[in-house]
Amino acid sequence: MEKTKIYYKKNIKLNKPILLVGLPGIGNVGSLVGEHLKNELKAKRFATLYSPHFMHQTVMLKKGGFRLISNRFYVTTNDEGRSIIILIGDTQAGSPEGQYEVNDKIVRFFKKIGGREIYTIGGYSAGTGYIDHPKVFGVASEKKARETLAKNGVVIGKAAGTIWGSAGLLLVFGKKNKIPSACLMGETGMLEIDANAAKSVLEVLMKIIKVNVNLENINKIRKETEKIIKEINDAASGNTDQYQQDRAKLTYIR
Repeated sequence: MEKTKIYYKKNIKLNKPILLVGLPGIGNVGSLVGEHLKNELKAKRFATLYSPHFMHQTVMLKKGGFRLISNRFYVTTNDEGRSIIILIGDTQAGSPEGQYEVNDKIVRFFKKIGGREIYTIGGYSAGTGYIDHPKVFGVASEKKARETLAKNGVVIGKAAGTIWGSAGLLLVFGKKNKIPSACLMGETGMLEIDANAAKSVLEVLMKIIKVNVNLENINKIRKETEKIIKEINDAASGNTDQYQQDRAKLTYIR
């Protein structure tokens, strides 16, 4: 494989597609949001992206098979009949050159299939502690989009710093290709898996893209996280071994 490639079903019919991008990143907020929407909306895969800029890894499957790591596009419809495309994946490109190539490829592909809007999902670092009521911060390429985000509870103009990886570069390439683009970032205390931040983003995103999904599964992960954090806090004042064991649990919450 010499360059990034996207394989897709060419006969698929789409209606004013909206792209939602939920790739691994800070707090895994994007991945949680993307996977949850894909599962709850019963989205169907129609395209797969492979790249030599991804790590040289092959995923082992439950039934004994395997597959190359990838990014995957799924499609469903919203309450207004518009096509919702959800991009999720195992990883992001590991180098600046790879990030530019992969994200440019994604936007060019989306434009080719008639793409109209892009929303990337990420986490916004706000210290190291657990945040009970995470805010959702946002940026957007157009004034009208920023106004829409603000009306739906997104904090505009208060976030500072930079947006890493696909969550940021897809905005740049989207704007370059005249596709309105925005990023929603759930406020997170740098947990490995922050379902609380993901829930906050989902509550806002559902209103913006006109879908309605059950949040029961994301709530289960959130409650499990809160339970472990309580155990960590209790153990921190006494049993050091127990403290280390509880900290390790946060890595494996799914």
